[in-house]
Amino acid sequence: MEEPDSEFKFHANALIFKFRDFFFPRRKILEEAGIKPGFKVLDYGCGSGSYIPDASEMVGSSGKVYALDINPVAIEMVKSLASLRQLGNIETILTDYNTGLLKDSVDVVFFYDTFHALKEPQLVMKEIHRILKPDGILSFRDGYMKEEEIMEGITRKRLFKLKKKGKRTYSFKKDQT
Repeated sequence: MEEPDSEFKFHANALIFKFRDFFFPRRKILEEAGIKPGFKVLDYGCGSGSYIPDASEMVGSSGKVYALDINPVAIEMVKSLASLRQLGNIETILTDYNTGLLKDSVDVVFFYDTFHALKEPQLVMKEIHRILKPDGILSFRDGYMKEEEIMEGITRKRLFKLKKKGKRTYSFKKDQT
């Protein structure tokens, strides 16, 4: 990823996202990923945690939500959010691409509005491919990219192929060939 935003810029963006999330709830986006109770999901580039409460509810107490970001301020905000809302199924990961998660251990990866900012996107794609279960879903959305750029960026190294294009997201599956 890029270098983390300054603390001021991060908090300013977090405030803007709160307004966005009020008018455009994040749950509608998550519903396209097919999350079920008991799932393990990774929010790659979680930022201030816009998707965390809904994801936590959707996976339930038997599931797990991993919130990953390169910015320590983001991780602290997610920890505070989880504590405030008593979300016991949240685990934070402070890193750029090495998640430390087990191979084939995650059901769904949310990869929203982050790809365009990556310095070494193929390292991230390899890591996501490694941790995603064989039947797992990479749920992708990046408002800074055109469809051709998305398809090229995600499928270029043949790690993923398009499963379906939803109203708000693209769902990719691991390419097993």
